[in-house]
Amino acid sequence: MRKLQKIILVSLVSISAFSWIMSVNQPDMMDIMISYNPVLIGLFTASWTAGMAAMMFPAIVPMVLLYNKLLTNEQSISVEALESKFSRLKVILFVGMYLVVWALTGVGLLLAWSVPMNSVVMSSDPKIVGIIFGSILIFSGIYQFTPLKNKCIGYCESPLSFFMRRWSNGVAGALKMGTFHGLYCLGCCWPYFLIMVALGWMNITWMALFAVIIFGEKIWSRGIWVARSVGIVLVALGILNSLGLIVIYDNTMGMDMQPVNNMVM
Repeated sequence: MRKLQKIILVSLVSISAFSWIMSVNQPDMMDIMISYNPVLIGLFTASWTAGMAAMMFPAIVPMVLLYNKLLTNEQSISVEALESKFSRLKVILFVGMYLVVWALTGVGLLLAWSVPMNSVVMSSDPKIVGIIFGSILIFSGIYQFTPLKNKCIGYCESPLSFFMRRWSNGVAGALKMGTFHGLYCLGCCWPYFLIMVALGWMNITWMALFAVIIFGEKIWSRGIWVARSVGIVLVALGILNSLGLIVIYDNTMGMDMQPVNNMVM
């Protein structure tokens, strides 16, 4: 491994570790959804982006290292890629655009979910709320078996396939490929983050669990089986919640599951 690749690896791991520390304290999403306070939305965006770096950076290490190798290898695709003085900048832009995609996704999920939260969920009967939350889990679980999930996870599992399909030269190419990688990654993982926002599972424990799942999906050559196993669990939880056999609710940004006789909303 070359010196620059070691620097990139250490940087990604260090940023991820620091982001985990920063993610311990999350802003109250309920206050943000009700008030639409720009300051709180800004704090959420910063916290969400840090959370994405914590959760996603370990899984994208192979992609970033291969990109750097293609930029510095004498057998690289383009002569321009031989100019090593631009390699670091391009890697930074590639990773930066990846984070931008996820930052915008977080804000979009938060604001989109605030509409049903304020107009339906907050004023609905607990049974209706249970069906809504259960439907989110079922929908997220079913997505794990779709062709789109399979296609996106294929590009995330195989960095070489991604670059063969999406390679573009120069600084503009780094921005473009970083965006595409973010979108493919979004196609793989958006159900997990929809669940985290909609059901309030933004605490460090659930972030860590989803990070492990995402890492398994992207690093293991049979990651699709991880996705499908999780899909089965999500569908099962969704059905149980919809039937009122368990209750899933926001409890200071966490999740609790209780028998229907001990329902707390």
